[in-house]
Amino acid sequence: QVQLVESGGGLVQPGGSLRLSCAASGSIFTIYGMGWYRQAPGKQRELVAAITSGGSTNYADSVKGRFTISRDNAKNTVYLQMNSLKPEDTAVYYCNADLVVFDRTRGDYWGQGTQVTVSS
Repeated sequence: QVQLVESGGGLVQPGGSLRLSCAASGSIFTIYGMGWYRQAPGKQRELVAAITSGGSTNYADSVKGRFTISRDNAKNTVYLQMNSLKPEDTAVYYCNADLVVFDRTRGDYWGQGTQVTVSS
């Protein structure tokens, strides 16, 4: 009933840039926070960046100054602009949304993940 579809991952050289997008669709009444998480092989999933419905943002220390999260509330879409990418940014990136569906049930929803590989 609710889908989060990510796009924009791929292979990039160190120092390069990528922009991830995540569009939420379905029986959505309202969306509160949205965010991006990542999981590298053998590691736990970690928060990369988050944004509230009002536009307040929060970043992991490892990406501050390099990544920018933004959202378009009219399109139920969140973006992650990633600059100055490093090999250690290599991971599967997941979109997350805290939202309410039409029956007023609130829940946490996840996208399927998109691979980001930073390598020369």
